[in-house]
Amino acid sequence: MNLSAHSPFSSKASQLLSWGHWFTFANIGLVLLITLSYLAADKAPTTALGWLYMLVTWLSHTSFITFCVFVLSIFPLSLIFPYPRHIRGMAACIATLGITVLGVDAFVYFQLGYHLNLQALPEILSLFWKTISSSPAINSLIVLAMIAAILGFELIVGNHAWRHLERLKCYSFPKFASTILVTCFATSHIMHIWADANSYFDITMQDNVLPLSYPTTAKTLLARHELLDMQEYNQARSLNVGPNEVNYHPPASLASCPAQDTPVSLSIVKTLSEQTEQQLIQLGWYGSEQLLVPTLREDFRFNLLYGLPAYYKQSLMDSKAPPVWSTRLSLSVSGMPKFAYINTVENTNVRVSYSEQSPLITEQTSPTIIIIEPNSSDIVTTTRFFTNIPAFEGHSELMQISDVMTTVAAEHFQCGTLAAASMLGNNVATDTLNEGVNYSRGVLVAYKKDRITLIAQDGSYKQISAKEGFTLDQKLDVPFLIQSIKRLKQFNQTPAIK
Repeated sequence: MNLSAHSPFSSKASQLLSWGHWFTFANIGLVLLITLSYLAADKAPTTALGWLYMLVTWLSHTSFITFCVFVLSIFPLSLIFPYPRHIRGMAACIATLGITVLGVDAFVYFQLGYHLNLQALPEILSLFWKTISSSPAINSLIVLAMIAAILGFELIVGNHAWRHLERLKCYSFPKFASTILVTCFATSHIMHIWADANSYFDITMQDNVLPLSYPTTAKTLLARHELLDMQEYNQARSLNVGPNEVNYHPPASLASCPAQDTPVSLSIVKTLSEQTEQQLIQLGWYGSEQLLVPTLREDFRFNLLYGLPAYYKQSLMDSKAPPVWSTRLSLSVSGMPKFAYINTVENTNVRVSYSEQSPLITEQTSPTIIIIEPNSSDIVTTTRFFTNIPAFEGHSELMQISDVMTTVAAEHFQCGTLAAASMLGNNVATDTLNEGVNYSRGVLVAYKKDRITLIAQDGSYKQISAKEGFTLDQKLDVPFLIQSIKRLKQFNQTPAIK
């Protein structure tokens, strides 16, 4: 094959490569605009170095990814198939596909907090379905219009660059822009290496914000959501980006509940005698050993009473605020001095008590839940509970302690709206997603099916099997953890409802 300077093949290939660079520069500008949505989706840096890193990374990483797409697609096509009209058409289609995927990823990241991935495919498809189904005709038209606009942009840019290629070759802009982008690329990586070595989280917390960037670690995930104890890192004490003060913001309005004459008793016992346990089995009570609870007694009891993670414990207990749901369903507490500020009344919907001995059980016993208090040195453990409330029957999977009050309110008292608005537990009678989140002793606890993930304030983590207790050697499910953190902090923000 003749590839001399005077070869028509060589001339066309050279022109197409020159055109491809200008085409890529135009797409870098478009991609930079789209990727601004990633930066807007997350919390802004708090230091000058953080802002500088965000700027240089945004410029360099976005440009690098766009240029890589050109090198891997349009560049080889220009050498193999050097026909200008066809190449411009194929390049426009490839660029439209790439920009569309980027736009979809930006939408998912802005809404859910993570990028497109197979692990979170059900949640992503659910998001698309909800978005489209809310107004099918209008939303479908908007999507098609945006794709058409991108394709039109690519065709116009490609044709314009080809027609004015000789004039564009005279500009010195590419060399100047390339120098800036290469400098930004080197600067961003040097800054990240330094920040990672010195635990400078205002920089490392930006990992995985842009697509195909640094993978998120447990430390950066906690730092981004302000759950990392910066006191664990001597080099980072001056940053002052540790956990903010947690304030529980209750819902602005609560739905009323239908009248219910049958109260529910929740009995926490230190031990359960074999005789009582056999009696419960004979009476046909539902029993399970898969109740996930924190081992710290105060956190355990707070989870049960409030239906909330202990993340909100200090805020609510310091202000001596009773559970929000108790404004619609009356509550009495006995045997727990730390919660003595919750008034004890005679005629009440929910009675919660603690006793070291097994309660007296008969066939006429009113709706009751018996929970054995945990005795373990771990952060969390599973414990046994028994109940004669039908809503719990048939549930054989893992559940957490805050699910108990949520299910009681939603099913026994028919207050599903109240439970969803004031608590973070699952209704085990209807919820199909077997997952939840808690927070105890500064450790984030997230479970999904049989896998429990524990992330400490120093960024260390481990994953264990709920049923067997052995350590699981698996990668962090970052999308799920982001969802869990968002759910954990759901009430730590001012409600939008007035």
